[in-house]
Amino acid sequence: MRNDFRRSRKGLHILKFIMMGAAFILAIGFVTMTLWNCLIPDLFHGPVITFWQALGLLLLGKLLFGWHNHHNRSWEDKWARGREWKAKLREKMAHMTPEEQARVREQLRNRCGRGFGSSRREGWERYWSDMDEAPRKPDEPNKDEQATS
Repeated sequence: MRNDFRRSRKGLHILKFIMMGAAFILAIGFVTMTLWNCLIPDLFHGPVITFWQALGLLLLGKLLFGWHNHHNRSWEDKWARGREWKAKLREKMAHMTPEEQARVREQLRNRCGRGFGSSRREGWERYWSDMDEAPRKPDEPNKDEQATS
C-alpha cells in the first residue's frame, strides 16, 4: 500500500513537471510572438508571425547562438581557482613568523566574518589546520582520504 502511494506521488511530480514545462514554452512563445508583432512590423515593415513561427525563431536563435554556455568554463575550473587562491595564501604564510600568521588569520576572520552559522567557523578552523600542514600535490590524497582507504 505504501509503495503505491509513493508511485502515485512520483507520477504526480512527473505530470507537474511536464505541465510546468508546457506552460513555460507556451508563455515564451506568446511573449516572443507578441513582441515581434508589436515591434517588427511597425519598425522594419516586417511580417506578422504566428505562435509556431515564434517558437521556430526561438529554436533557430538557440541553434545559432548557443545554449547559454558562453564562457566554456566547467565547475572544475571554478573550484580550481579557489584551490589556486589557497595555494598562494599557503605560500605567503609559509614565509611568515607565527605572530604574523596569527595576525593574518585574525584579519581574514574579521573581514570574512562567521558566515551564516557555526559550521562556517568550523570550516575556517579546518582550513587553518590544513594551512599548518605541508602543501600536498594535486594528485596526492589528503589524510582523510588515506584514512578511509
